Amino acid sequence: MSKIDTIRQAFPILSEKVHNKPVVFLDTGASAQKPTCVIEAEKNVYEKYYANIHRGVYFFSQESTERYENVRKVVCNLIGSHDPREIIFTKGTTESINLVAHSLGNLLLKEGDQVMITEMEHHANIVPWQMICQLKGAHLLVVPVLDDGSLDMAFLDANLTERVKIVAVTQISNVLGTINDIATITQKAHAVGAKILVDGAQGIVHEPLNVSQLDVDFYVFSAHKLYGPTGVGVVYGKKDLLNAMPPYQTGGDMIDEVTFEKTTFAPLPNKFEAGTPNIAGVIAFEAAIKFVQEIGFDYIAAHEKELLDYATAELSNIPEVRIIGTAPNKVGVISFVVKGVHPHDIGTMLDHFGVAVRVGHHCAQPIMRRFGVPATARMSFGMYNTKEEVDQLIDGLKKIIEMFS
Repeated sequence: MSKIDTIRQAFPILSEKVHNKPVVFLDTGASAQKPTCVIEAEKNVYEKYYANIHRGVYFFSQESTERYENVRKVVCNLIGSHDPREIIFTKGTTESINLVAHSLGNLLLKEGDQVMITEMEHHANIVPWQMICQLKGAHLLVVPVLDDGSLDMAFLDANLTERVKIVAVTQISNVLGTINDIATITQKAHAVGAKILVDGAQGIVHEPLNVSQLDVDFYVFSAHKLYGPTGVGVVYGKKDLLNAMPPYQTGGDMIDEVTFEKTTFAPLPNKFEAGTPNIAGVIAFEAAIKFVQEIGFDYIAAHEKELLDYATAELSNIPEVRIIGTAPNKVGVISFVVKGVHPHDIGTMLDHFGVAVRVGHHCAQPIMRRFGVPATARMSFGMYNTKEEVDQLIDGLKKIIEMFS
Protein backbone atom coordinates (compact mmCIF):
# COMPACT_ATOMS: atom_id res chain seq x y z
CA MET A 1 0.00 0.00 0.00
CA SER A 2 1.31 3.46 -0.90
CA LYS A 3 2.02 6.06 1.78
CA ILE A 4 -0.83 8.31 0.61
CA ASP A 5 -3.27 5.37 0.78
CA THR A 6 -2.09 4.59 4.31
CA ILE A 7 -2.55 8.23 5.30
CA ARG A 8 -6.03 8.41 3.80
CA GLN A 9 -7.10 5.29 5.68
CA ALA A 10 -6.28 7.07 8.94
CA PHE A 11 -9.04 9.64 8.29
CA PRO A 12 -12.47 7.99 8.60
CA ILE A 13 -14.38 10.98 7.20
CA LEU A 14 -12.70 10.51 3.81
CA SER A 15 -14.75 7.35 3.27
CA GLU A 16 -17.98 9.35 3.50
CA LYS A 17 -19.98 10.41 0.45
CA VAL A 18 -21.47 13.82 -0.36
CA HIS A 19 -24.42 13.92 -2.78
CA ASN A 20 -23.65 10.24 -3.51
CA LYS A 21 -20.11 11.11 -4.54
CA PRO A 22 -16.82 10.43 -2.73
CA VAL A 23 -15.87 13.47 -0.69
CA VAL A 24 -13.02 15.61 -2.01
CA PHE A 25 -12.00 17.79 0.93
CA LEU A 26 -9.96 20.80 -0.23
CA ASP A 27 -10.53 23.09 2.75
CA THR A 28 -7.82 22.01 5.16
CA GLY A 29 -6.66 25.63 5.47
CA ALA A 30 -9.89 26.35 7.37
CA SER A 31 -9.68 23.23 9.52
CA ALA A 32 -8.00 19.87 8.98
CA GLN A 33 -9.83 16.58 9.20
CA LYS A 34 -9.03 14.35 12.18
CA PRO A 35 -7.27 10.98 12.12
CA THR A 36 -8.71 8.08 14.07
CA CYS A 37 -5.97 8.33 16.70
CA VAL A 38 -7.09 11.86 17.63
CA ILE A 39 -10.78 10.92 17.71
CA GLU A 40 -10.00 7.93 19.91
CA ALA A 41 -7.70 9.92 22.18
CA GLU A 42 -10.40 12.47 22.98
CA LYS A 43 -13.02 9.76 23.41
CA ASN A 44 -10.65 7.89 25.73
CA VAL A 45 -10.39 10.88 28.09
CA TYR A 46 -14.14 10.94 28.66
CA GLU A 47 -14.43 7.17 28.95
CA LYS A 48 -11.40 6.41 31.14
CA TYR A 49 -10.31 9.22 33.46
CA TYR A 50 -11.97 12.60 32.82
CA ALA A 51 -12.05 15.10 35.70
CA ASN A 52 -11.18 18.74 36.20
CA ILE A 53 -7.47 19.38 36.47
CA HIS A 54 -5.26 20.87 39.22
CA ARG A 55 -5.96 20.58 42.93
CA GLY A 56 -7.92 17.32 42.73
CA VAL A 57 -6.31 14.70 44.98
CA TYR A 58 -8.22 11.73 43.53
CA PHE A 59 -7.01 9.51 40.68
CA PHE A 60 -9.09 10.88 37.78
CA SER A 61 -8.07 14.46 38.49
CA GLN A 62 -4.41 13.60 38.97
CA GLU A 63 -4.37 11.51 35.78
CA SER A 64 -6.04 14.26 33.76
CA THR A 65 -3.69 16.86 35.22
CA GLU A 66 -0.57 14.83 34.48
CA ARG A 67 -1.61 14.16 30.89
CA TYR A 68 -2.70 17.77 30.30
CA GLU A 69 0.57 19.19 31.62
CA ASN A 70 2.61 16.66 29.65
CA VAL A 71 1.24 18.13 26.42
CA ARG A 72 3.17 21.34 27.15
CA LYS A 73 6.36 19.30 26.87
CA VAL A 74 5.12 17.75 23.62
CA VAL A 75 4.40 21.22 22.22
CA CYS A 76 7.85 22.39 23.33
CA ASN A 77 9.36 19.55 21.33
CA LEU A 78 7.20 20.43 18.32
CA ILE A 79 8.18 24.10 18.14
CA GLY A 80 11.67 24.13 19.68
CA SER A 81 10.96 25.78 23.02
CA HIS A 82 13.07 24.73 25.99
CA ASP A 83 10.65 25.51 28.82
CA PRO A 84 7.06 24.21 29.22
CA ARG A 85 6.25 27.37 31.20
CA GLU A 86 6.50 29.25 27.89
CA ILE A 87 3.48 27.33 26.54
CA ILE A 88 0.06 28.83 27.25
CA PHE A 89 -3.09 26.96 26.22
CA THR A 90 -6.00 28.99 24.84
CA LYS A 91 -9.11 28.18 22.83
CA GLY A 92 -7.51 29.07 19.48
CA THR A 93 -5.24 31.37 17.50
CA THR A 94 -7.71 34.25 17.77
CA GLU A 95 -7.72 34.16 21.56
CA SER A 96 -3.95 33.73 21.54
CA ILE A 97 -3.45 36.93 19.54
CA ASN A 98 -5.95 38.81 21.70
CA LEU A 99 -4.06 37.69 24.81
CA VAL A 100 -0.75 39.01 23.51
CA ALA A 101 -2.21 42.18 21.96
CA HIS A 102 -3.96 43.28 25.12
CA SER A 103 -1.42 42.10 27.68
CA LEU A 104 1.78 43.03 25.83
CA GLY A 105 0.12 46.12 24.37
CA ASN A 106 -0.84 47.37 27.82
CA LEU A 107 2.71 46.73 28.99
CA LEU A 108 4.62 48.34 26.12
CA LEU A 109 2.53 50.82 24.17
CA LYS A 110 2.39 54.55 24.83
CA GLU A 111 0.75 57.39 22.94
CA GLY A 112 2.42 57.91 19.56
CA ASP A 113 3.97 54.42 19.40
CA GLN A 114 3.38 52.18 16.39
CA VAL A 115 2.33 48.58 15.84
CA MET A 116 3.36 47.14 12.46
CA ILE A 117 1.18 44.54 10.74
CA THR A 118 0.79 43.56 7.07
CA GLU A 119 -1.89 43.87 4.42
CA MET A 120 -2.24 40.09 4.17
CA GLU A 121 -3.24 39.49 7.80
CA HIS A 122 -6.29 37.54 8.93
CA HIS A 123 -8.78 39.73 10.80
CA ALA A 124 -7.62 38.02 14.01
CA ASN A 125 -4.22 39.65 13.54
CA ILE A 126 -5.69 43.06 12.66
CA VAL A 127 -8.61 43.87 14.94
CA PRO A 128 -6.95 43.13 18.33
CA TRP A 129 -4.09 45.47 17.39
CA GLN A 130 -6.54 48.14 16.21
CA MET A 131 -8.32 47.99 19.55
CA ILE A 132 -5.21 48.19 21.71
CA CYS A 133 -3.85 51.03 19.54
CA GLN A 134 -7.10 52.97 20.04
CA LEU A 135 -6.94 52.32 23.77
CA LYS A 136 -3.30 53.44 24.12
CA GLY A 137 -3.20 56.22 21.51
CA ALA A 138 -0.81 54.23 19.31
CA HIS A 139 -0.88 53.94 15.52
CA LEU A 140 -1.28 50.93 13.24
CA LEU A 141 1.29 50.76 10.44
CA VAL A 142 0.48 48.40 7.54
CA VAL A 143 3.09 46.84 5.25
CA PRO A 144 1.63 46.62 1.71
CA VAL A 145 1.51 43.51 -0.46
CA LEU A 146 3.03 43.48 -3.95
CA ASP A 147 1.17 42.33 -7.06
CA ASP A 148 2.47 38.76 -6.76
CA GLY A 149 1.26 38.46 -3.16
CA SER A 150 4.61 38.94 -1.43
CA LEU A 151 5.36 41.57 1.21
CA ASP A 152 6.79 44.94 0.22
CA MET A 153 10.03 44.54 2.16
CA ALA A 154 11.29 47.92 0.94
CA PHE A 155 8.34 49.56 2.73
CA LEU A 156 9.06 47.50 5.83
CA ASP A 157 12.71 48.56 5.82
CA ALA A 158 11.85 52.23 5.34
CA ASN A 159 9.18 52.33 8.06
CA LEU A 160 10.44 49.93 10.73
CA THR A 161 11.84 52.52 13.13
CA GLU A 162 12.23 52.79 16.89
CA ARG A 163 8.65 54.11 17.04
CA VAL A 164 7.49 50.56 16.24
CA LYS A 165 7.16 48.64 19.50
CA ILE A 166 5.41 45.50 18.21
CA VAL A 167 5.48 43.71 14.85
CA ALA A 168 2.66 41.21 14.20
CA VAL A 169 2.96 39.17 11.02
CA THR A 170 1.53 35.98 9.60
CA GLN A 171 3.98 33.20 8.82
CA ILE A 172 1.84 32.07 5.85
CA SER A 173 -1.09 33.93 4.31
CA ASN A 174 -4.37 32.04 4.59
CA VAL A 175 -5.54 33.66 1.33
CA LEU A 176 -2.43 33.84 -0.83
CA GLY A 177 -0.36 30.95 0.51
CA THR A 178 2.65 33.28 0.63
CA ILE A 179 5.43 32.19 2.99
CA ASN A 180 6.95 35.19 4.73
CA ASP A 181 10.61 35.37 5.70
CA ILE A 182 10.06 35.30 9.45
CA ALA A 183 13.76 35.00 10.31
CA THR A 184 14.61 38.19 8.43
CA ILE A 185 11.59 40.11 9.73
CA THR A 186 12.42 39.05 13.29
CA GLN A 187 16.01 40.27 12.96
CA LYS A 188 14.82 43.61 11.57
CA ALA A 189 12.24 44.01 14.36
CA HIS A 190 14.76 43.28 17.09
CA ALA A 191 17.27 45.67 15.51
CA VAL A 192 14.95 48.59 16.37
CA GLY A 193 13.94 47.17 19.76
CA ALA A 194 10.51 45.88 18.71
CA LYS A 195 8.91 42.65 19.88
CA ILE A 196 7.48 40.28 17.28
CA LEU A 197 4.40 38.06 17.25
CA VAL A 198 4.09 35.46 14.50
CA ASP A 199 0.66 34.14 13.53
CA GLY A 200 1.46 30.50 12.86
CA ALA A 201 -2.10 29.29 12.24
CA GLN A 202 -1.23 28.29 8.67
CA GLY A 203 2.51 27.86 9.19
CA ILE A 204 2.54 25.27 11.98
CA VAL A 205 1.32 22.48 9.70
CA HIS A 206 3.46 23.14 6.64
CA GLU A 207 7.07 23.24 7.80
CA PRO A 208 9.30 22.34 10.76
CA LEU A 209 9.67 25.11 13.31
CA ASN A 210 12.22 26.15 15.91
CA VAL A 211 11.14 29.25 17.81
CA SER A 212 14.42 29.39 19.71
CA GLN A 213 16.47 29.55 16.51
CA LEU A 214 14.08 32.05 14.91
CA ASP A 215 14.24 34.09 18.14
CA VAL A 216 10.59 35.15 17.82
CA ASP A 217 9.07 36.65 20.95
CA PHE A 218 5.62 35.11 20.46
CA TYR A 219 4.30 32.36 18.20
CA VAL A 220 0.61 31.46 18.16
CA PHE A 221 -1.36 28.67 16.51
CA SER A 222 -4.37 26.35 16.77
CA ALA A 223 -4.57 22.58 17.18
CA HIS A 224 -7.42 22.11 14.71
CA LYS A 225 -5.31 23.10 11.70
CA LEU A 226 -2.66 20.57 12.77
CA TYR A 227 -5.17 17.69 12.56
CA GLY A 228 -6.03 18.11 16.24
CA PRO A 229 -9.22 19.00 18.14
CA THR A 230 -11.06 22.29 17.89
CA GLY A 231 -11.06 24.68 20.84
CA VAL A 232 -7.34 24.39 21.56
CA GLY A 233 -4.81 27.13 20.85
CA VAL A 234 -1.25 27.84 21.89
CA VAL A 235 0.73 30.92 22.81
CA TYR A 236 4.47 30.44 22.88
CA GLY A 237 6.08 33.43 24.56
CA LYS A 238 9.54 34.16 25.89
CA LYS A 239 9.47 33.61 29.63
CA ASP A 240 10.81 37.03 30.62
CA LEU A 241 8.09 38.75 28.59
CA LEU A 242 5.31 36.50 29.89
CA ASN A 243 6.46 37.12 33.46
CA ALA A 244 6.33 40.88 32.91
CA MET A 245 2.93 40.89 31.19
CA PRO A 246 -0.31 41.36 33.17
CA PRO A 247 -2.97 38.61 33.02
CA TYR A 248 -5.39 38.77 30.11
CA GLN A 249 -8.37 37.07 31.78
CA THR A 250 -8.95 36.64 35.48
CA GLY A 251 -10.77 34.11 37.62
CA GLY A 252 -10.15 30.61 38.85
CA ASP A 253 -6.86 28.75 38.48
CA MET A 254 -4.77 31.83 37.63
CA ILE A 255 -4.50 33.25 41.14
CA ASP A 256 -2.08 32.80 44.01
CA GLU A 257 -4.03 34.52 46.80
CA VAL A 258 -7.27 36.52 46.75
CA THR A 259 -8.47 38.98 49.38
CA PHE A 260 -10.96 41.80 48.98
CA GLU A 261 -8.06 44.22 49.12
CA LYS A 262 -5.64 42.56 46.71
CA THR A 263 -5.08 39.57 44.42
CA THR A 264 -1.75 38.01 43.56
CA PHE A 265 -1.34 35.80 40.53
CA ALA A 266 -0.10 32.28 39.94
CA PRO A 267 3.27 31.74 38.24
CA LEU A 268 3.56 30.76 34.59
CA PRO A 269 1.83 29.22 32.79
CA ASN A 270 -1.28 29.25 35.02
CA LYS A 271 -1.25 33.05 35.19
CA PHE A 272 -2.70 33.13 31.66
CA GLU A 273 -5.08 30.16 31.92
CA ALA A 274 -8.16 31.36 33.81
CA GLY A 275 -11.05 28.95 34.21
CA THR A 276 -11.55 25.35 33.15
CA PRO A 277 -9.69 24.64 29.90
CA ASN A 278 -10.48 22.22 27.08
CA ILE A 279 -8.99 19.32 28.99
CA ALA A 280 -9.85 16.50 26.61
CA GLY A 281 -8.94 18.61 23.58
CA VAL A 282 -5.49 19.45 24.90
CA ILE A 283 -4.79 15.83 25.83
CA ALA A 284 -5.94 14.62 22.39
CA PHE A 285 -3.73 17.24 20.73
CA GLU A 286 -0.75 15.12 21.73
CA ALA A 287 -2.02 12.34 19.46
CA ALA A 288 -2.29 14.79 16.55
CA ILE A 289 1.26 16.07 17.05
CA LYS A 290 2.71 12.57 17.21
CA PHE A 291 0.71 11.54 14.13
CA VAL A 292 2.04 14.47 12.09
CA GLN A 293 5.60 13.88 13.32
CA GLU A 294 5.39 10.22 12.32
CA ILE A 295 4.22 11.16 8.81
CA GLY A 296 7.03 13.72 8.68
CA PHE A 297 7.00 17.43 7.93
CA ASP A 298 9.36 16.93 4.99
CA TYR A 299 6.98 14.44 3.39
CA ILE A 300 3.95 16.67 3.99
CA ALA A 301 5.71 19.73 2.54
CA ALA A 302 6.92 17.85 -0.55
CA HIS A 303 3.52 16.24 -1.14
CA GLU A 304 1.63 19.52 -0.81
CA LYS A 305 4.16 21.30 -3.05
CA GLU A 306 3.55 18.68 -5.73
CA LEU A 307 -0.20 19.25 -5.47
CA LEU A 308 0.28 23.03 -5.51
CA ASP A 309 2.36 22.93 -8.69
CA TYR A 310 -0.05 20.54 -10.39
CA ALA A 311 -3.19 22.48 -9.46
CA THR A 312 -1.60 25.82 -10.39
CA ALA A 313 -0.67 24.49 -13.83
CA GLU A 314 -4.16 23.05 -14.40
CA LEU A 315 -5.92 26.25 -13.32
CA SER A 316 -3.58 28.35 -15.46
CA ASN A 317 -4.79 26.43 -18.51
CA ILE A 318 -8.35 27.72 -17.99
CA PRO A 319 -8.61 31.21 -19.55
CA GLU A 320 -11.50 32.29 -17.32
CA VAL A 321 -9.55 31.63 -14.09
CA ARG A 322 -7.44 34.24 -12.31
CA ILE A 323 -5.20 33.03 -9.49
CA ILE A 324 -4.84 35.50 -6.61
CA GLY A 325 -1.34 35.27 -5.15
CA THR A 326 1.55 34.03 -7.25
CA ALA A 327 4.54 34.63 -4.98
CA PRO A 328 7.45 32.27 -5.70
CA ASN A 329 7.50 30.95 -2.13
CA LYS A 330 4.08 29.43 -1.41
CA VAL A 331 2.35 26.54 0.31
CA GLY A 332 -0.63 24.54 -0.91
CA VAL A 333 -3.21 27.33 -0.77
CA ILE A 334 -4.72 28.64 -4.02
CA SER A 335 -7.27 31.45 -4.13
CA PHE A 336 -8.92 32.08 -7.48
CA VAL A 337 -11.79 33.83 -9.20
CA VAL A 338 -13.63 32.87 -12.38
CA LYS A 339 -14.77 35.46 -14.89
CA GLY A 340 -18.55 35.74 -14.87
CA VAL A 341 -19.11 33.34 -11.94
CA HIS A 342 -19.49 34.44 -8.32
CA PRO A 343 -17.27 32.50 -5.87
CA HIS A 344 -20.33 31.41 -3.88
CA ASP A 345 -21.80 29.86 -7.02
CA ILE A 346 -18.51 28.06 -7.61
CA GLY A 347 -18.49 26.67 -4.08
CA THR A 348 -22.15 25.64 -4.14
CA MET A 349 -21.89 23.89 -7.49
CA LEU A 350 -18.59 22.19 -6.69
CA ASP A 351 -20.28 20.79 -3.58
CA HIS A 352 -22.74 19.00 -5.86
CA PHE A 353 -19.73 17.30 -7.45
CA GLY A 354 -18.57 16.27 -3.96
CA VAL A 355 -15.78 18.86 -3.86
CA ALA A 356 -15.41 21.06 -0.76
CA VAL A 357 -13.68 24.44 -1.14
CA ARG A 358 -13.89 27.63 0.91
CA VAL A 359 -15.52 30.73 -0.60
CA GLY A 360 -15.77 34.32 0.66
CA HIS A 361 -13.30 36.86 1.98
CA HIS A 362 -11.60 34.30 4.25
CA CYS A 363 -11.59 36.73 7.20
CA ALA A 364 -9.15 38.91 5.26
CA GLN A 365 -11.13 41.74 3.69
CA PRO A 366 -8.14 44.13 3.30
CA ILE A 367 -6.29 41.70 1.02
CA MET A 368 -9.47 41.24 -1.02
CA ARG A 369 -9.61 45.00 -1.57
CA ARG A 370 -5.92 45.00 -2.48
CA PHE A 371 -6.62 42.63 -5.37
CA GLY A 372 -9.92 44.23 -6.34
CA VAL A 373 -12.21 41.30 -5.58
CA PRO A 374 -15.02 40.93 -3.01
CA ALA A 375 -14.33 37.23 -2.51
CA THR A 376 -12.46 34.24 -3.89
CA ALA A 377 -12.79 30.49 -4.05
CA ARG A 378 -9.94 28.81 -2.19
CA MET A 379 -8.57 25.31 -2.30
CA SER A 380 -6.12 24.31 0.42
CA PHE A 381 -4.37 20.98 0.63
CA GLY A 382 -3.73 18.57 3.45
CA MET A 383 -1.52 15.52 3.74
CA TYR A 384 -4.41 13.34 2.52
CA ASN A 385 -5.17 15.03 -0.82
CA THR A 386 -4.29 13.58 -4.23
CA LYS A 387 -3.82 14.69 -7.84
CA GLU A 388 -6.97 12.76 -8.70
CA GLU A 389 -8.89 15.02 -6.34
CA VAL A 390 -7.43 18.08 -8.05
CA ASP A 391 -8.63 16.59 -11.34
CA GLN A 392 -12.15 16.30 -9.92
CA LEU A 393 -12.10 19.98 -8.95
CA ILE A 394 -10.80 20.99 -12.38
CA ASP A 395 -13.43 18.87 -14.16
CA GLY A 396 -16.17 20.37 -11.99
CA LEU A 397 -14.89 23.88 -12.58
CA LYS A 398 -14.90 23.41 -16.34
CA LYS A 399 -18.50 22.21 -16.22
CA ILE A 400 -19.49 25.24 -14.13
CA ILE A 401 -17.81 27.64 -16.55
CA GLU A 402 -19.57 25.95 -19.45
CA MET A 403 -22.94 26.31 -17.70
CA PHE A 404 -22.38 30.03 -17.13
CA SER A 405 -21.03 30.77 -20.60
